[in-house]
Amino acid sequence: MSYRPLPDNLTLKLSTIEGFGIFAKKNIDKFEDLGISHLKLGKEMFRTPLGGFLNHSDTPNCQKIEVDGRYYIQTLRDIKEGEELTLKYTLYNVWNNLNR
Repeated sequence: MSYRPLPDNLTLKLSTIEGFGIFAKKNIDKFEDLGISHLKLGKEMFRTPLGGFLNHSDTPNCQKIEVDGRYYIQTLRDIKEGEELTLKYTLYNVWNNLNR
């Protein structure tokens, strides 16, 4: 098994939101776990390729779920093939709290 920066059902493409974004290569079911977006190691936060290319939306179709310092991305609804995955950015508060 080799390292893959994104799951097989996702790809990078130019986004109408900003720069590049992450898009569904096929339909994805609601509440599917897409992988780790960020890791907290001590006071440092590291972003994976999944976390680095998800664009912000005030009406996102994905959410972050934190488990033991790992932030996973989960779909909030069914995602159609070709649709961009989005997330409501909230880690700014996490980073500020880590520096206190």
